[in-house]
Amino acid sequence: MDRKDIKSMTYEELEADIIEMGLPKFRAGQLYRQLFQKLKTSFFDMSDISASLAQTLSERYVITAPEIISKLVSKIDGTEKYLLCMSDGNMIETVLMRYEHGNTVCVSTQVGCRMGCAFCASTKNGFVRSLEPSEILSQIETVTREHMSEEGFRVSNIVLMGIGEPLDNYDNVIKFLNLVNDKRGLEIGYRHISLSTCGVVPGIMKLAKEELPITLSISLHAPNDKIRSENMPINRKYNIEELLSACREYQKICGRRISFEYALIDGVNDSVEHAKELAKRLKGIMCHVNLIPVNTIKEKNFKKSTKNSINLFTKTLNDSKINATVRRKLGSDIDAACGQLRNDHIKTNE
Repeated sequence: MDRKDIKSMTYEELEADIIEMGLPKFRAGQLYRQLFQKLKTSFFDMSDISASLAQTLSERYVITAPEIISKLVSKIDGTEKYLLCMSDGNMIETVLMRYEHGNTVCVSTQVGCRMGCAFCASTKNGFVRSLEPSEILSQIETVTREHMSEEGFRVSNIVLMGIGEPLDNYDNVIKFLNLVNDKRGLEIGYRHISLSTCGVVPGIMKLAKEELPITLSISLHAPNDKIRSENMPINRKYNIEELLSACREYQKICGRRISFEYALIDGVNDSVEHAKELAKRLKGIMCHVNLIPVNTIKEKNFKKSTKNSINLFTKTLNDSKINATVRRKLGSDIDAACGQLRNDHIKTNE
């Protein structure tokens, strides 16, 4: 019989399973503390579990714990990028970003991505599979475990902006959000979590009904369908008008400000006219626009916008009453943009 993925189980699911084994239900609390607070990766390392019980548990459950293949640390700002190997040999990436307000971990939700955005390295090697809730959760635990000796270290914020499209792995992502928020586990508040989507409209509408107080982030990157469809295939299925209509409905239900990600690409989407068009599109939506000077991708001919273009674009949006700021680039000396480290590893092995 296949072993059960214990870290993908909610507390209630684990408690019911423990009782089914004929064990007292307090064992569920012990296991949750050991797994999610003490971050143990083996039942035999749990101080309040006997060797005989550890053997029984190890035969019934598997504990997800990815292996660190490489870890890059920025000399500029301390950003850390991890290449992690899952139990089946597939690679994903995780990034730790340090801010004054706390430590943020950017997690992957899939191995590869099927969305095909032209400026994203994550999609280059195609889609392999979705990650289980435990595999998403274990990225945060792996980073935390690396800093166990650092007094007071805690991951306070999560962004689902790594490899993969979160809403293409909907059920597992929702379970992950519930697990990471559990007060008996990592207890990271929903308001400290951002989920980024390229625009899967049915997923946005489904997420709205969950009424989770997370931040929804939309990878927009264009002011019109022509530019967006050329660089983001998802737009051919759900155009900008459909996407923004879903955003308005999401906001109506959840009452939360929406974040729009906009990668500035020289000569493609960064003119003053583009900014005015974008401002007109976003009018009436309570939002913030994150302007991101595009990361150069070796396989694409995209260049970062000039400093003057970036400043003019930002000013045009702000003058139009659209709140916009330029995102500070972290880890520039370690290629911290998602997908690049995995791609290099695959290419080297090939």
